[in-house]
Amino acid sequence: MAKKKKHNRKLNFQEFVNSLKRENTPRIIDTKIERQYFLIVTEGEKTEPNYFKGLTSQLPDYLVQVEIIGEGANTVSVVEAAIQKKGERKQQLLQPDYDEIWVVFDKDDFLAQRFNSAVQIAKNQDIKLAYSNEAFELWYVLHFQYLDTAVNRFQYIKILKEILGDYKKNNDQMYQVLQEKGDESKAISWAKKLYKELHVDNPAAEKPTTLVHLLVERLNKFK
Repeated sequence: MAKKKKHNRKLNFQEFVNSLKRENTPRIIDTKIERQYFLIVTEGEKTEPNYFKGLTSQLPDYLVQVEIIGEGANTVSVVEAAIQKKGERKQQLLQPDYDEIWVVFDKDDFLAQRFNSAVQIAKNQDIKLAYSNEAFELWYVLHFQYLDTAVNRFQYIKILKEILGDYKKNNDQMYQVLQEKGDESKAISWAKKLYKELHVDNPAAEKPTTLVHLLVERLNKFK
């Protein structure tokens, strides 16, 4: 009787997880999990990068590698920077392409047309969105309370100071603070609720909303 050949193939992380969930899955021999490569380009130079560095420090390097760039730009400029970085990566023959590219930016007081243009350009380029309307701090606030009132970033900061006793915008320990004192699962649930209630296919008008939870959930899958 001929010996059965071993099957050698690579699975990406999600395929590996799905294979564990399926019943009566044939045994896979010599399976290698393929590392995923993410790029996150943010509007802020410190606030958002510090948060995501805190999150990604919890992830196993053999499963995912995340490059975080604090662009210090806004809306369309952030998306353009991500597109440029995507092109540069393709020119680096010894580096794998990014599996996923995410942009993180705020509506703030930028023109609605510019904000919506950034959203559309990103979608056209297969770049994933984690924007906030009005500000990234909404994501922080949702760790403690549901807020469906359209307020500005200064009011978010005031709320955070009242809750935490102190809040510094560029705190490099903010991810840890939120994990210890807040509730990430509630933040995700409340972010989804806001988007469901306010979504009208016009991102600039959907206030307050944040899609940061989409990126957080995606990265949490690698924990």
